[in-house]
Amino acid sequence: MTRKMLAIAGLALAASATTALTPARAQDDKVSIVVNATQVFGTIDPARINDYTEYMAAVNLYDGLTTVAGDGSIIPQLAESWTVSDDNLTYTFKLKDDATFQDGSPVEASDVVYTLKRLLAINEGPSYLFSKLIDPEKLKAIDSHTVEIGLTKIYAPFLTTTPLILVVNEEAAKANSDDEWASDYIANHSIGAGPYMLASWNRGSQMVIDRYDDYHAGWERGRPIDEIRFVITNDEATVKALATKGELGMSADSQATETYEAIAAMDGYKIIETPTATALYIKMNTKLPPTDDIHVRRAIAYATDYDTIREAIYPGSPLSGPMAPAFADAYPDDLPAPEYNLEKAKEELAKSKYAGQDITLTHSYVAGLSFEEDIALLMQANLEQIGITLDVRPEPWNRITELASQPETTPNTTQVFNGPSYPSPDSVFYVQYDSAAAGTWASMEWLQNPEIDTLIDNARTTTDVDKQNDIYKELQRKIVDLQPDVFLLVENRRYAASDCLQGYEFVPMMSWDTDFSRFTWDCSAE
Repeated sequence: MTRKMLAIAGLALAASATTALTPARAQDDKVSIVVNATQVFGTIDPARINDYTEYMAAVNLYDGLTTVAGDGSIIPQLAESWTVSDDNLTYTFKLKDDATFQDGSPVEASDVVYTLKRLLAINEGPSYLFSKLIDPEKLKAIDSHTVEIGLTKIYAPFLTTTPLILVVNEEAAKANSDDEWASDYIANHSIGAGPYMLASWNRGSQMVIDRYDDYHAGWERGRPIDEIRFVITNDEATVKALATKGELGMSADSQATETYEAIAAMDGYKIIETPTATALYIKMNTKLPPTDDIHVRRAIAYATDYDTIREAIYPGSPLSGPMAPAFADAYPDDLPAPEYNLEKAKEELAKSKYAGQDITLTHSYVAGLSFEEDIALLMQANLEQIGITLDVRPEPWNRITELASQPETTPNTTQVFNGPSYPSPDSVFYVQYDSAAAGTWASMEWLQNPEIDTLIDNARTTTDVDKQNDIYKELQRKIVDLQPDVFLLVENRRYAASDCLQGYEFVPMMSWDTDFSRFTWDCSAE
């Protein structure tokens, strides 16, 4: 998917949080690294995760039935195999025999049943994918290592969502809480089968996770990362200071260009750069005047200087519609590229019902992110040239998510990153544009268009891949025509990382590329 960022820590805080660390490259007995995150971990409960830091915690603390390969394919994780019934309504998963939770107890089918019933009952986080789809009465532990999941209707992308069935230890949950779903305990403890265990967590500044020695997938790739200390800050000076001291293992992927350049110039550091499926949008509230008028929205799109944003402010690739070209088979080649043209912007504005009036738009972005501030100021200057006043309002991410809950409080325009939260085009369309998603940060457009809803539903129930991709292409053309967003760019993800950190691979699912069990530490590698 996306991301929320919160400016909460300065240089002194990060320095004090990491003074106990010596550079990982100098330790012979234990590899311990600092990883920068730009927002707090709101939760580690896998039934409640929503954004990129929470997904980053989840992928390291828990394992799912399946996981995602770099090419986007679904591969075994806790489940070693699966079958699908002829009617596409029953999925049967065979669990690995040797997988254990972090307390050493075996992962069993009953844990999967408990996990899914818990997810449906809590009805937060990833539950939107499974509510009204999985019938709790059709969840069955056939034997200790075979689980059957019955659906209420055909959902073609179902397997792509199974990495989010992050299995919790039922016995540990019930032993440590009187609550049926152990929400109080799982909010503060990891009880999964993932590669790392929660060691400590200061919500305002840092989280530390330690390697689980008996992880079922093993540690055969090379010298593993034993400890990760996530330091929470979006202060550029703090990140550079961590690198200067040799403590930074990997930065966040949302630093300023100057920070990447400064760290790249330091001995012992490199920049990891890769194309992604994550897009940066300006989401426009289609229910709030004046962005309820399509001509105003088109005027804003024409007044956007795409080249300057992509080339000078935040490097990225062109984005012609709601979905990045990463899902190539579902991507239409005939989408027109967005155009920066102030004369066309003025023409569109003249067609709107607000023509001749004083027009003011609210514009929000995540406070503390310098590149989003630069984009906001560029938009403000350009819109002024066509007669629109842009009221720029930087906000903490948690405030933006609150504002997104109602159309009346959602700003006219908001900068938002969004990438796939599961490796399917469905995660682009359903999460952002279906009426069922309204009221979330990912759907600040408030599109609520019956024709779009119908196309999304049709794609979800179509098992013929070619026909499904044709629907996805039609969806993109119609969404572009409705102009609910300014399609700014496809993110080129960048991390500043130690030369010793090996094994990074982009994965087209939010934060799954930061599964640190896939990384190794080798200072001799080039």
